[in-house]
Amino acid sequence: MEANLEQLVVALNISSLSTDILQQITLLLQSKTEEVLPSFISQEYQSLFTLEHKVWQLLGEDSREWFNDSNYSEFFQTLGSFNKNMIFNQDNIKDEIIISLLMPDTIDQINSIFKQIEQSIDDNDPVITFASLWFDNLSFSIHEYPQLGHSPIIIQMNQYVTGHCILSEQFKFYLGQLRQSPLLQSLFTAKQLFYMRTCPFSLHVYFHSNPSSFDYTPDQILQNIGNDYLQIIQIQSYTIELWSTELLSCMTQLIGFMRAFLWWNGEMGTKFKILLSTEKILCEYIQAMIHITDYEAQCGRIMSQWINNETILLDSVIIFLKHIAQTQNINWFFRSINQLPDILLKIAESSINNEICLCAYGILTEILTDEDLKKLKFPDNIRVYFFEMLEKAWQNPSK
Repeated sequence: MEANLEQLVVALNISSLSTDILQQITLLLQSKTEEVLPSFISQEYQSLFTLEHKVWQLLGEDSREWFNDSNYSEFFQTLGSFNKNMIFNQDNIKDEIIISLLMPDTIDQINSIFKQIEQSIDDNDPVITFASLWFDNLSFSIHEYPQLGHSPIIIQMNQYVTGHCILSEQFKFYLGQLRQSPLLQSLFTAKQLFYMRTCPFSLHVYFHSNPSSFDYTPDQILQNIGNDYLQIIQIQSYTIELWSTELLSCMTQLIGFMRAFLWWNGEMGTKFKILLSTEKILCEYIQAMIHITDYEAQCGRIMSQWINNETILLDSVIIFLKHIAQTQNINWFFRSINQLPDILLKIAESSINNEICLCAYGILTEILTDEDLKKLKFPDNIRVYFFEMLEKAWQNPSK
């Protein structure tokens, strides 16, 4: 007979994270496939709510002895995977339910987690690993539900991320490490990944949600990290076939953050010129982005949902290129890259991700001649997706 989640959660609160109870909850969550996930969440909503918010509380407490235990680790990994599946099962689960389960109660909980990470003397502290998992899932949920980016907790969290992480000496130090080639695998500690992946990911989706204001100026951010970022792109983009999983995740979120920040609020002139200040620098950057695009188009790991690093990376890079083609007087350079139309056509005609397909077509419409444009054929799935997107935007403008 399957364990009852309500009884297990009640017992968990009484017995201070009993190993036996955690194992039962872990097995129960692991048994919930995507098909039964919506009904399970509907039936067990209150128990899940209690469990999810207890975890936020635990992450903010000094509870390292729990995280070092394999049973606790498996529980947190399982709940993290369960939450990610829930985020991307949104067509069958109400938005407000997902948001209420994944959002922390207060900004104090988040601040407590950040302080634990900053004060930790163990760069591979398991608390950092699991906190990163929770923040990453929060970022996924903000991308899928952009209205979350306007909540006071998320606004305050990203102000903290910027002031205490992105503008910190620690962040500069880790950026310096990524300029090395080849990179030692030992560089990728839990703390390094928190700074290089999780924090940029948070700001990536935050600016994607188009917040109305931000406390820091473009000068503060770009003068602090801009040159390091450009050097990393030039060094690492041409060895993409050698990237480890960890480097892939860092590069994905650094590029995504920079793309979203530069085009935040529909304004890019000043920010863009600070980062890409000369035509030579801009052309070098475009070339690096195209190299990444070419590799990712062939890697075969692009998903229909914004769910893995490869998909997020290609999405960010191709949007970056589209924005540059549409706003900068640089299409002569795009046209000088003879293989670019073939790369973009391959993406447009074969990718299962409709957003990426549309961006590829968007770049082609900017760089092809009128005669070549007339030869373009749009697949039926893109036509259908385009009208479905318009309909969804009409029905729910906040998303």
